[in-house]
Amino acid sequence: MPDIDDLDHRILSLLRHDGRRTFSEMAGEIGLSVAAVKRRVDRLKELGVITGFTVEIDYAKLGWGIEAFTELRYAGTTPVSEIVRTATEVPEVQAVFTIAGDPDALIRVRVRDLDHLQQVIDHLRRTGNVTGTKTLMVLGSWTRDARSRLRPGHPS
Repeated sequence: MPDIDDLDHRILSLLRHDGRRTFSEMAGEIGLSVAAVKRRVDRLKELGVITGFTVEIDYAKLGWGIEAFTELRYAGTTPVSEIVRTATEVPEVQAVFTIAGDPDALIRVRVRDLDHLQQVIDHLRRTGNVTGTKTLMVLGSWTRDARSRLRPGHPS
């Protein structure tokens, strides 16, 4: 486990809230020089703590306003790699979570409308590997970036 101090946690918190924040802005907020902040960010990237920078998108404004989770069940002999392959070949699938127990996987899908959702579910069922599904539509959501929970007592 890398040695991460409170200043590193503060930098991570600032970047989590705005990945485009400049070194200069962060330096002013945490009381370090710009060069010191850059060195720390570079170190966090080298350690693999920072794995990339991303953007949040309002999919509803792009016409993909429906989000749903679908439980997938497979035959007991299906390898996990096949479960992942089946789901990731569908462009509407945003995430795949293989899980222990029943069901075998949980996928997050993003679609235009209910007809589109039905087409995606039907497509997954036709792969021949999926033995059952259960779909839950998202009405609203709130998330805390799981990667931000770096250690107990530091939920930033």
